Parts: sequence; structure tokens; C-alpha cells
Amino acid sequence: MSILANKDTKVVIQGGAAGLNAARRMAEFCYMIKRPLNVDAFVYPPDSGKTNEVPYGAGLVTVPVYKSVAEATAHHPQINTSLVYIGADRACAAGMEALNDPRIQMVSMITEGVPERDAKLLARHATKLGKIFNGPSSIGVISAGECRLGVIGGAFDNLVACKLYREGSFGVITKSGGLSNEIIWICSQFANGITTAIGIGGDAYPGTDYVSYLERFEQDPQTKAVVIVGEMGGDLEERAAEWYGAKARRIKLLAVVSGFCQESLPKGMKFGHAGAKEGLKGEGSARSKSDALKKAGALVPETFGALGPAIKSVYEELLKSGQVRPIPELSAADLPKLPKTVEEGMKTGEVMVAPLVRTTISDDRGDEPLYDGYPASELINKGYEIPHVIGLLWDKRLITKQEAEIIKRIMMLSADHGPCVSGALATILAACAGIGMSQAVAAGLIMIGPRFGGAVTDAGRYFKYAVEHKMTVDDFLAYMKKEVGPVPGIGHRIKSVRNPDKRVKELVSYVKGVGMPTPHLDFALAVEKVTSAKKDNLILNVDGTMAAVLVDLGFPVDSLNGFFILSRTIGLIGHWVDQRRQESRLIRLFDYLVNYAAPKRREVPPLK
Repeated sequence: MSILANKDTKVVIQGGAAGLNAARRMAEFCYMIKRPLNVDAFVYPPDSGKTNEVPYGAGLVTVPVYKSVAEATAHHPQINTSLVYIGADRACAAGMEALNDPRIQMVSMITEGVPERDAKLLARHATKLGKIFNGPSSIGVISAGECRLGVIGGAFDNLVACKLYREGSFGVITKSGGLSNEIIWICSQFANGITTAIGIGGDAYPGTDYVSYLERFEQDPQTKAVVIVGEMGGDLEERAAEWYGAKARRIKLLAVVSGFCQESLPKGMKFGHAGAKEGLKGEGSARSKSDALKKAGALVPETFGALGPAIKSVYEELLKSGQVRPIPELSAADLPKLPKTVEEGMKTGEVMVAPLVRTTISDDRGDEPLYDGYPASELINKGYEIPHVIGLLWDKRLITKQEAEIIKRIMMLSADHGPCVSGALATILAACAGIGMSQAVAAGLIMIGPRFGGAVTDAGRYFKYAVEHKMTVDDFLAYMKKEVGPVPGIGHRIKSVRNPDKRVKELVSYVKGVGMPTPHLDFALAVEKVTSAKKDNLILNVDGTMAAVLVDLGFPVDSLNGFFILSRTIGLIGHWVDQRRQESRLIRLFDYLVNYAAPKRREVPPLK
């Protein structure tokens, strides 16, 4: 048997991330004992209507999140227990909400730092309703082989090591969460394990005391002995001693009280727990508590280290008297095990997984990203810049300082082209409609295609084709007219021979000035001479210039549009920020900008 938590305990967890973590630990225990997950709902208003995915074995259990406890219990009437993982300032309201629900019979509060007044209110209210309020500052409750509430018991390996997959004979009540795990382990190593372990919390005014739980253990025939771990401060241990000594008890009581070091320290010094504080006149000292428990007939070891042998002595007496029988131990092969994750299986060589994605450019598995093998911080500290990163990620090579300068100039010259081009206009319209930056900039980027910016890739592709096939300009133009159409990268709506594009002049002048070989740029300029002689606006535009230069630098043709996308994103972000700064309002096209060529108003004929 068990007390407080058993196979029929169904839980709602009030709280967010901490509550979800507790549910994951509880799911590990449920998997170990081969029972379904006992967490049926979460209550966390910010996420109401959503679901949490809780790992269970090799799968996931979907658990709904509700706005209130009442909503959770209405959908899951089997719920009878609440775990509170809410901040100290809101914990009282959460606890009251759970206690007031007619289906909830027990509330265990994990929250630390709950004001004393709130703790007292919750404890009194629970008593008035005939319900159990455990905590605050409780690590939880665990009943071996039946139920786990909270993270008590530790990680899965510890659950197995403590033999919590089956019931033992010792009850445990502690104030300290950390010591609760230690005592559970000691009971499993020096005896046959536990029935139920309860963390009541270390606050000065816990919702439930030792005596309340000792009474329940006394009524549980499976529990033969109880270990309580106390500490200085308060009078809970003295009350437990009074209860145990009042009459003959069925259960054997073992107890240790921490805090004897207080005798060497100033009176009234406060320790880790809110309740761990000896009175100025020695009230609630560890020695007075230990003496009271000894006087009542409890077995009180002289030191904490002697607790294990004391538990072993009691267990051997129980075996000798026939009150308990030895429990056969499971072999290593039969012990419960969690399914290994893919990562764990790969580390031990037990599983081979075919990669879903193959990458050859970067690796972020270490302490910093590697770009084609080069640590990002080293690139920064040795003077490399963004163009070098582009070279590594787009062309898998560390470009020269000269090449980086050319790329930097290309990006600067093409960062923006005013508010009227399609990409900028789309971003501005979105910004004025209140759309966020990423979506508005994406709207502008979507405009990049064959007519806006897309000529970079196509121009590079066809100029490269001409150079590789050693075409003359006339042969190339004839080929393009027959097979493709207008030459990408040639032609401008505004600029012409008489009104040249200064961006093109600047880029050509610099590239030619550094003395690098430029076969593709030379070919593009030769094409311009022929086409501009036919019509003065058929000049080499900035897209065509970028394309020819980038192909000369050795970048793959399919990457060329990336330079336009990357640089133009700078301008699009600028337009979005500009409109938000001005608090621009929604734009509607003026009627006079539209040619309404649709039929005039006419009568709708009868439906036949």
C-alpha cells in the first residue's frame, strides 16, 4: 500500500516550464512501473488552448493546457490532485483555486519563498475543507511502484538504484528535498526500500506536519517503520515525539535531526530553509529535538552516517520477526530501462542513422560556429570581414583581401535604389499596414525575380556560356535572339549612354584598376558597345556588371542572385524602419493612378 499518492492519483499541474519539467520526470516513473502517465492536464493561462508534449518511453503524450483548474477538472473529472509550480507572489491564489475545486483532494506546493501568512491561510483552508495541503517548498511525494508527484527521487537511474519500481517497508518524511533522495537511497541499500516518501518542505509553517503523516503510516499495514529527518527550528519534531510516545505504536520510528553545528555558532542564526532557525534562547535546537525523540522511544542515531546501519538493524529485526519477507532482486537484464535517445545510441555505437541533411559549409556543434572549418572568432580577430564569410559559405574558399573589397563595393552600390522599385514599394506598403519587419522585408524580397534583380543570375549564366564557348559578340547576340530573348544585364529604363549609371562606372573602374583578369566583364562591355549603338539605353546595367564581375571572381552562377538579395535586404530594412519611425499610415492607391478599363455600370440580367 501507500499513502497520499497511489495508482489512482490523477494530476493537474499548475505552472509553466517548471511544471512541464516535473511532468517529464513523472512520466519517467510511470514508464518505469509500466503505468500510463498520471498527468492529465496543465493549468497555465498564457498557454491555455495549447498542448504540452511529454516524453513517455519512446513516444510522446499530448497533455492539454487549460486556463483554470475548474476547466481542467470539468474536462478530466478523474483529476484528484494538484501540483503547484507557480511563483511565490501568485502561489496562494493558485493553491486556493485548487483547494476550492470539489474534485481536488490534495494540493502539493513546490513553490519556494511563499509568504508565511499565505502558507498559514492555505493550511487552515485545507483543514477546514478536510483536504491535504503539502508544502510549500516541497520536493514532492513518491510511492514506490505506484505514483510520483514532482521530481522527488531524482533522475531515472536513481529511481532504479533506489528500487522504486516496487514497494518496500519504510516510510520517509523529510523537510529537506535533497535529503529525501538520500534517505530513499539508504532505505533501498540497508533495507528493502520505501512505501512512500514525502517532502513536507522546509518552511517555518508547512501545510502538513510529521504527525499527520505518521498517523497515515500507522494505518498502512505495508509500512513497518518510518524515518523522519528534521532540523533545528519550530516544534514539529517535538510534536512527533509526543505523538510517538503517547502510546504503543505499530510502526517503528527512526529519526535524525540536523543542525548540531548550531551549538558552536551564534544563537538565532538562520540556515538554508526558512524554518531552520534556532530560537535565541535555544528553543527548537537540534539537541533538544533529538533528546525528545529518544525519550519517546524513537531510534535516534548519534550521527547521520549511523542512520544506514540503524535502518539495517531495524530491517533485520523485521525479517527475524516475520513482519517482512525478503524481496528477490532483479537481475541487471531485468531492471527497468529508459529507451535510449538517438544521440545516446550513436555515441555507444548501437545505432546508425542515415543523415537527413548533408552540409559542407558550417558546423555549430562546438563552442562556436565554424565556417568551412574556420572558427568565427578567429576570423574576426585576424581582420576578416563579412565578404570573407560570404566566400566561405557560398564558395567554400577564403577569398583574398582584394576580392573582399570588390564584394563590399558591390553590396554598397546595390543596397538600395529608392522607394519606387517594386521590392522597396512592397516593403513600404507592408510597413504602413503595420506588418512586422521580417514579414515586410520578405514581401519585398519576393519581388526579386526575372524583372527586378533576377537578371544577375541569368546575366552571369549567359556571359559565362559565351566566354566558355569562345563566342564573338555577334554570335552571342544571334544566339540570344534565337534561343533566349533580350540579353539579361543589358538595358535600363532610365539610364543611357548620355546618362550613364554611376554605380556601373564606379564598379568597372575599380575592378579594372586592380589589374585582375576579367574575361566576363570584358565580354559584357563588348556586348554593350554593340547594343548601345543600336539604342542608347541598351547599356550594361548594374545587374549585368555585378554578374560579370562575380563570375570573374569564381562564384557559382546559382549564387549570384544571393548578392543582390543580401545587399538589397539592407535597403528594405531601412525602408521599413523609416516608415515605422514616421508612424506612417495605411496606403491606398489614388484613383487617378488606375486606368479603369472595365465595362461601365450595367444592369444584371435575370438568372436563367
